[in-house]
Parts: sequence; structure tokens; C-alpha cells
Amino acid sequence: MKLYARRQGQGSELVSIHGLFGSQENLGAINRNLSDQFRVHGLDVRNHGRSPHSDTMDYTAMAEDILEYLDDQALKQVDLLGHSMGGKIAMTVALLAPDRIRKLVVMDIAPVEYAPRHDDVLAGLAAINLKEINRRSDAEQTLQPFIKEKDIRQFLLKNLYRDESGHFQWRINLDSIQTNYPEIMKGQSAKTGFSGETLFLKGADSDYILPEHREQVLALFPKASVKVVAETGHWLHAQKPELVSRSISRFLMN
Repeated sequence: MKLYARRQGQGSELVSIHGLFGSQENLGAINRNLSDQFRVHGLDVRNHGRSPHSDTMDYTAMAEDILEYLDDQALKQVDLLGHSMGGKIAMTVALLAPDRIRKLVVMDIAPVEYAPRHDDVLAGLAAINLKEINRRSDAEQTLQPFIKEKDIRQFLLKNLYRDESGHFQWRINLDSIQTNYPEIMKGQSAKTGFSGETLFLKGADSDYILPEHREQVLALFPKASVKVVAETGHWLHAQKPELVSRSISRFLMN
């Protein structure tokens, strides 16, 4: 699986992994800010963005995609950053190949199994008939009964593009995401944890990282620290990009 990557900046190597329904562009502000000090590799994970599609979408497979990218780029060791599902991929990489990761940053996700929370999103996306829409506004109108928040609708519709014939298509592999959704909700496990330094960034208003997750976090990442980013939710990197970038930079540069 040869992942699409956008590389920018100079310095030590940092790999950046986006979340579900996203692409490397969603971490664009963070990646640009960090490119002043790091060579940032913004990746599109399988079934997202400009990367290939696959029927398989478990965390081991997605982590192995990242390791294949590191091999292809001759990167022996990197810092690793991931948001949401990308954070789970990053944690899995660190647990599978701890010698390849120097420091790990996980944004607003824990290594635990979550209850389904994207039913409305999946139903709304499935309701969009690509053969019948002529404008993005047509797709947004279909999404509106399922997703009330305009910014979330616009985020999801970034996955629409026009093919060479001018017809709308999905960049995401919606069928595979729907089929593999139970896998995406699963947590991480390992016989041996990752002994490297790990920073968990939590959105203050988000419920993705909770006190009851502490035991599982420390069992897998014994050197973990948590920083709460005030006045942010799950999309902390979009709400406070400068603050989040500074927090990541200070942690990685220490």
C-alpha cells in the first residue's frame, strides 16, 4: 500500500496522520506550523484522500502502511503525530515497531474501544446519490437532516471531487469504511507497551479521553503525559492551531 504524502519543511522527521473521513489537508495548519522546525510528512491513510483503496481497514494493516512508507523513504526513526483515528494508527505503529518511533503525539483519542458514534454521518453520506447531484450544495442539502452542524457537513464534503468527466465521486472508500467501522472503533493492545515519551493532547470540551481511560493509557504508554487544550473539542487542531502547534513543538524539541 503506497500512501500519498505531502512533504514540507526541513529538520528532523515528523510523520502526521489524519482522522476518519479526513485527509492530510485537515492537519494542514499544524503541518505548516511544524514545518519551520521539522520535515513533516503529511500522509493520507488507506481509503482516504489520494491514497489507494482497500477492503481491509484494521489498525494492524493501517500501521503496516505507515511502516512501509518509512521503509520507502529510508526513515529509520521518526516522531509520530496522529489525530483521532490517526492517533490510534500512530499508537499501533509505536506498539508494533517501538524502535522506529522516537516520540509520539496523540490528539484527542485513547487506546480504548469506543461505542459507535458516526451512525448519522454514515447514513447521511450513504444517502447522497452521486449520479443525481450537480453541485456541492445538493449534497449538503441531503446531509442536513442527518448532520446539523454546518462545519461538519463542509468537512465531510471535502471528500467530494469531480472526475475527468465532470461527475462527482468520493475520495474516501465509503463502502470499506462502513464495512470496517467496527474495526475502526476497536482499541489498542500489546504484550509490551511503548517506552518512549508520549503526549496526549485532549480537547477540554471533548469526551474522547476520559479519567477511566487512564489505566489503559499508562499500561501501554507508561511515559505518557496529558495536556488539556482549553476551549477546544475533538477538533482542537482546527480550533486552536497555533496553541496546539506550540504544544507539539515544545514536547518534541525537549
